[in-house]
Amino acid sequence: MDTHDHHHDGKRVEDQRLITGHGKYAADWSVPGQLYGHFVRADHAHAQIVSVNTQRALAAPGVKGVYTGADAVAAGYVRAAHVLGSAGKNGMKARALDRPVLAHGKVRFAGEAVALVVADSAGAAADAAELVEVDYRVLQAIVDPEQALAPGAPLLDEAVPGNLVYECEAGNEAAVAEAIKNAAHVTRLRVDCTRVTPSPMEPRACLVTYDASNESYRFNVVMQGVTTQRKMLSSWTGVPEDKLIYETGDVGGGFGQRTPAYPEYAALMIAAKALGKPVKWVSSRVESFLTDNHGRGNIAEGELALDKDGRFTAFRLNWIADMGAYLSPGSAGHIRNTTTCLTGVYHIPAAYALFKVPLTNTTPMGSYRGAGRPDIAYVVERFVDQAALELNMDKADLRRRNFIPVNAFPYKTPTGSTYEIADMPGVLSQALALADWSGFAARRAQSERRGKLRGIGISTVIEASGAGNAPKDEVELTLDANGTVTLYTVSKAQGHGHETTLGTIVARALGITLDRVKVVQCAPGSTLIGGHTGGSRTTVGVGSVSHLGALKLIEEGKALAALELNLEPSQIQYAKGEFTSSESKRKLKLADIAKAKTKTLSVLVGGTFGSTYPNGCHISEVEVDRETGATQVVSYCGVDDCGEVINHAIVEGQVQGGVVQGAGQVFGEQIVYDKNSGQPLTASFMDYPMPRAGLVPEYRGEERATQSKVSPLGVKGVGESGCTASIPSLVSATLDALRTVGVTHLDMPLTPSRIWGAMQAGK
Repeated sequence: MDTHDHHHDGKRVEDQRLITGHGKYAADWSVPGQLYGHFVRADHAHAQIVSVNTQRALAAPGVKGVYTGADAVAAGYVRAAHVLGSAGKNGMKARALDRPVLAHGKVRFAGEAVALVVADSAGAAADAAELVEVDYRVLQAIVDPEQALAPGAPLLDEAVPGNLVYECEAGNEAAVAEAIKNAAHVTRLRVDCTRVTPSPMEPRACLVTYDASNESYRFNVVMQGVTTQRKMLSSWTGVPEDKLIYETGDVGGGFGQRTPAYPEYAALMIAAKALGKPVKWVSSRVESFLTDNHGRGNIAEGELALDKDGRFTAFRLNWIADMGAYLSPGSAGHIRNTTTCLTGVYHIPAAYALFKVPLTNTTPMGSYRGAGRPDIAYVVERFVDQAALELNMDKADLRRRNFIPVNAFPYKTPTGSTYEIADMPGVLSQALALADWSGFAARRAQSERRGKLRGIGISTVIEASGAGNAPKDEVELTLDANGTVTLYTVSKAQGHGHETTLGTIVARALGITLDRVKVVQCAPGSTLIGGHTGGSRTTVGVGSVSHLGALKLIEEGKALAALELNLEPSQIQYAKGEFTSSESKRKLKLADIAKAKTKTLSVLVGGTFGSTYPNGCHISEVEVDRETGATQVVSYCGVDDCGEVINHAIVEGQVQGGVVQGAGQVFGEQIVYDKNSGQPLTASFMDYPMPRAGLVPEYRGEERATQSKVSPLGVKGVGESGCTASIPSLVSATLDALRTVGVTHLDMPLTPSRIWGAMQAGK
């Protein structure tokens, strides 16, 4: 990618702090007199709680209190917010189970919090937690989502007949059935998008301080923006939002998993209020594996219909979205975002999907970098690859033949989305050239000579970004007497570089240097309206209003300059931090304007922006070792349209990070449970392989921007593009290599042992 930036040297303003160890994360907050919490967790996936005996724990050294499900029920902290609120098939309402913030009566997944021990040191709390005696009556667990929905499956809860939590549909079932009946060719496929855990670098942590004088709670907690988490926690506890005050520093990765309220935060509220002391909890990595929301976990099967010319006529999917033991507050994306881009970048006249959400005894699901967008992109692209194979067509040609034409935008999809502009033919051509698609045969022959199988993979994808769950995005801009402009926002970076991106937007609009703009995220007690940081939405929403806010600051400044110079505002010009007029010799700087006004000059700006649609084409090549099944990514190219680019280095970093995260899922990451006991078999990095630095070689990327009309900046967002495109591209490449030795189908993760086994079976 071209990292040259005329306005900015590419360095991120926050990096000096972050890479020299001066960041302040959730576990770094401490207050005088704080106590420490430790959770007792269920060691069964499904069991009745017969009794919880806390006496020995209460008598242990340093222990100040022990809290159980009875305390959670007494507080009324039992009903979590969820977002599957719309009516499903035949008007079905989601059958959401109560979720007391400490388990009461029953545990539904291994690791669920059963009790909270609070002591004067973390060690004392952990030691005493061993003394809490929980008597369980073990029940049969189901961890497989298809097994949960199978006829005659044991019922996991009386309130959920058939273990079906929710069922909904999208598109036109009759039109699809008709088109499939009349199709010249129908491709059928079943694809599994495996369950993974997001594993951010920073484990969850939370410090809660209760103030009895005004009945408020102060949180130092890992999060992705205050507004969403605050709303969810208020819904769960009944404590008004204005009594939940957040103070945050840096966040070490989020990926969607840090957005929602978790039960532990509400349990800590119970303890902090009861003891009149702040209570702090820092999660262990094992707790992260067991209790942080997991991601993906979708199974799709269906049909893609084509006419005699290889044009798509219909697409039908049966989609099982495993959301675990409870509907978490961050679960809706798996259905909403999947529906939004159900037909991908293709013109498919008829489409239909039936979504089923089963109840399973597994960790609840949430959003994970893309939240359903990578899943649907993966499924659609696997179908297109399979159709190309069955019709003996080039994978790129079949795509080109079926793209939504550039002149068809804005394009209304069969599931009701409106895609704004994209240039898929242009993106494809640029990517094919960048990857030297036509030279692949020679490279494959070269690999053959070295005893390796080589495959080439492609994905052409689109996703919805922007939008969000807030009615609008607001920012406040203030100007002080030093000429410093401060931008206040309620979105929150988790490594994204918002201080650089948002600062650059304001600096450019004002024509001043970046060091004169300060970005403040989630100031305690802020009443600004806005969404959290997620869904690649910050630059589209907050970035756009930051730009508009800077323009408004100029207008207000002109009015003040006019007063100061005894002129009309229309006679004032502004450029590069100075107000001038042909009618006056005086020049006024931004600082002069602030000095002239008795109190700080401030502007509040809000705006509502719809979804934008980043898109791109990623082409990869993978070598497979014939003897061991080991894979190596030997080439990776991507051409992305994320609209106007504010900072090339940040865009490149976001894409690269996303590509590697996708590669992690493709080649190894997977959460696995024991089928009988429901015990997690992958609860540490010993059993769960994370992507490493060398997994994807030098990433070669280019940009091909089409301007968004949704945002005044023309931006589209880029945070999820990398993993949305890399998962289908890398699987496509690996399967392309394996087809040469008779392997026709394989689901992720494409580990050496799985590949080796498939190659043996293929022989």
